[in-house]
Amino acid sequence: MKKTVLVTGASSGFGKETAKEFQQNGWNVIATMRSPEKEQELSQLDNVFVTRLDVQDQASIETAVQAGIARFGRLDALVNNAGYGLMGVFESAALEQIQRQYDVNVFGMMRVTQAALPYIRKNGEGVIVNISSFGGMTGLPFGSLYNSSKFAVEGFSEALSHEMAPLHIAVKIVEPGGVSTNFRNGLELVKNEIPAYDPYMAGFFSRYPKATEHLPKASAEDVAKQIFEAVTDGTPRLRYVVGQDAQFYIDLKGNNTEGDYVKAIRDLFIN
Repeated sequence: MKKTVLVTGASSGFGKETAKEFQQNGWNVIATMRSPEKEQELSQLDNVFVTRLDVQDQASIETAVQAGIARFGRLDALVNNAGYGLMGVFESAALEQIQRQYDVNVFGMMRVTQAALPYIRKNGEGVIVNISSFGGMTGLPFGSLYNSSKFAVEGFSEALSHEMAPLHIAVKIVEPGGVSTNFRNGLELVKNEIPAYDPYMAGFFSRYPKATEHLPKASAEDVAKQIFEAVTDGTPRLRYVVGQDAQFYIDLKGNNTEGDYVKAIRDLFIN
């Protein structure tokens, strides 16, 4: 019997490429998104079921999971991809912005995971992949909200991996670097009205692309292939880094003392 994967945020970027990658490799795919009526490509593919799922809407999550099970009969893997980035001055962020960052990136992921787990557990084995970022391992200036939400993804996933291991359900974390997707294009910025931050913020956003411009970046297709490998490699491996820029930041933190790491980040973006 064909295996089935559910992918959130499948309308573009990593999610869309992941849905295509699994379909091309013979899987059934439950491709979920907030506006399925706009989807033109995935809906034309064999063994792909496009349906509505908004990670902030519990009813839509339950309906999507149940509809996918009704269509394909089983659920073997979950890819929690839906998310977005909120960048800017923390002091200027509205409470609603802070809550939405966590509601999508953290609580939304948890809602979908809880809804999917009974069906994955029923099979006696399965895989959950949570999409993080190198920003789930390293914090950068003006990334306090996005970075902290991805730190939460990392901690949740690592702890859950131990909890699920006796049930033969693997939990994996994929950590991409900078990739040109709609996620990047749709980055939300906090409107800053505190002049004291302006020179530092302008400096960060001008310096950030230069820090890793010498390193090749992964494509959305590369990320999708890594997600497929994480689901199918049969190992207990927890983290998968995608892109040399992502590895650069992770190594900068992992291979230095805390003092040297902090100095390196500030020299790159602040001093």
